Amino acid sequence: MVATAQQLTDLAAGLSERGHQVSVIASRRGYDDAARRFARRERWKNVEIMRVPAINAGKKSRWRRSLSFASFIVACAVRLAFTSRQDVVVALTSPPLISYLASLFTRLKGGRLIFWVMDLNPDEAIAAGWLKPDSATAKFLESLLRSSMRHSEKIVVLDRFMKQRVAVKGIPEAKIETIPPWAHDNSVHYDRAGRDEFRRQHSLGDKFVVMYAGNHSPCHPLDTVLEAALHLSDREDIVFCFVGGGSELNKVKAFLRAKAAKNIRVMPYQPRAELAAMLSAADLQVVVMGQAFAGIVHPCKIYNILAIGSPLVYIGPTPSPIADIVTRLPDSNRAASVSHGQSQALAELIRQASGEAGLNPQREPSLLATEFSRAVLMPRMIDEIESLCPAALEAEPAAANFQSA
Repeated sequence: MVATAQQLTDLAAGLSERGHQVSVIASRRGYDDAARRFARRERWKNVEIMRVPAINAGKKSRWRRSLSFASFIVACAVRLAFTSRQDVVVALTSPPLISYLASLFTRLKGGRLIFWVMDLNPDEAIAAGWLKPDSATAKFLESLLRSSMRHSEKIVVLDRFMKQRVAVKGIPEAKIETIPPWAHDNSVHYDRAGRDEFRRQHSLGDKFVVMYAGNHSPCHPLDTVLEAALHLSDREDIVFCFVGGGSELNKVKAFLRAKAAKNIRVMPYQPRAELAAMLSAADLQVVVMGQAFAGIVHPCKIYNILAIGSPLVYIGPTPSPIADIVTRLPDSNRAASVSHGQSQALAELIRQASGEAGLNPQREPSLLATEFSRAVLMPRMIDEIESLCPAALEAEPAAANFQSA
């Protein structure tokens, strides 16, 4: 469902296609629906998936989320204790600081670690106000993060801002590689038939659809979008769709109830098979980054938007990685930026865009789409991994073992 899992799915399948033995450790519970359970073991596209149990304490409070994360980490540690040495271990960042567990595994059993930094914690928790920077907890978590980075052979970050933040932690820049997330352009493209069907299923008709799709998190505050919807409540031809889930989804639902906003629709995460249709259904996509989160998080939804060729508006800080992309887009892509709090400006931009939109949009991928395509970026990630086990590759491609946590 979520972007990081989709990136890892592509990578695991890509490594398997090259003849490597690949195994993945994940949770048995669904991300957005914790009541959903998956098989303990599964082989998919020759990738071995090992799923561990975790407590479902919910996401309504930080302590509940922390308990759920902690239970997964304990279960993952037990699983790793019975796992043999791997040539390369790729550690992501969800749940926070799972990379430290991966670093312990490689130190105890051997193998080499690549830290794939999708976000930075405790930096994220501090920026969100969940932790005080000088607290004992923050200092402890920071020490675990730095230890993970020191014991990593390579650190892959998503943008130049994230690279700067990692370098400031005392990590040599030569150890840090910048590889942006790739678009799922092998399956995501403008789909006119899918657009029509998605709009029919959700009773969107010929309305002008403004869409925010993805994680609803304090890292991506949606207040400006919600206020803009309120400013446009008299426009029956404009509708705002919030697709996805996360801790801030209840805030969107509460706003909808309190304001009796008839122009707001809330939808759950959509299956990856429906991603092209969902994104094609929108007339304007919204990408949001919190003011303090440049270099900490990276809204990778923009890459699929580029592949679709949809108009977009960015709400967030400048400079930032998303602002870098928006400034490079030609006017024909109708990309715009507003700052947090500028809900009137956003509403006016939407009014103007709705007046220019036709009922039969013809879209082409952005000229930047190729730069951030799966075909260009995923081989770079695979090269980084394979560079850590050249002897195994020279002897026999299938001799290299990769594990991801």
